[in-house]
Amino acid sequence: MSVLITGANRGIGRALAQAYVALGEAVIGTTRHDIPAELKDAVDWQILDVTDDGSFKALAARLDGRPISTVICNAGIFLEKHLSMDDFAPDLWAKTFATNVTGPFLTMHCLLPNLQGAKEPKIAVVASDYASSTLAQGGGLIYRSSKAAVVNLVANMALDLAPIGVAVGAYHPGWVQTDMGGADATVSPAQSASGLIAGIDALNVDTSGCYESFDGTALPY
Repeated sequence: MSVLITGANRGIGRALAQAYVALGEAVIGTTRHDIPAELKDAVDWQILDVTDDGSFKALAARLDGRPISTVICNAGIFLEKHLSMDDFAPDLWAKTFATNVTGPFLTMHCLLPNLQGAKEPKIAVVASDYASSTLAQGGGLIYRSSKAAVVNLVANMALDLAPIGVAVGAYHPGWVQTDMGGADATVSPAQSASGLIAGIDALNVDTSGCYESFDGTALPY
């Protein structure tokens, strides 16, 4: 099996790359610039800026004809974490949606030919329980809105890609001890990666469109 992970140089993406390498899978990791030293020999690193269409075109050319069985859209940002609503400038919305929503769509679209060349292809989007309107708690308005949009994208892409046999799922990684999650987070990157991999392994055309937590719990939209 071959796995491509966006934003694989740190946080959850890095933990996923390490876990898949340990499982003996062929891992392609994308990063804008920084490559973890301990993963240099284990991962096929590709430069990708998920907000840049030209970067996607270059990636598509480099990976042309290469089957990829699993694509994990992990790259994401949370720019307003320490800001008040008064500081929610329009560019924060634009940058967040470019990375958290348009980025996953462009990733799916760019790598669709590679997925179609693999057996039982699947796409996983690292979303958040913040995406759930049912579980709304206020705060994090830009991030929540972007994650709600990408979960909606997953639900609709699942329908659009069903005829060609590509499964798509959205996954909450938990509150993870990363730069984004902070030191008080309750889930280690390794725990999150292990749970996400189990959920992604179980994804198929019959469960396509799912939205669930890393522990397997189904989440409400």
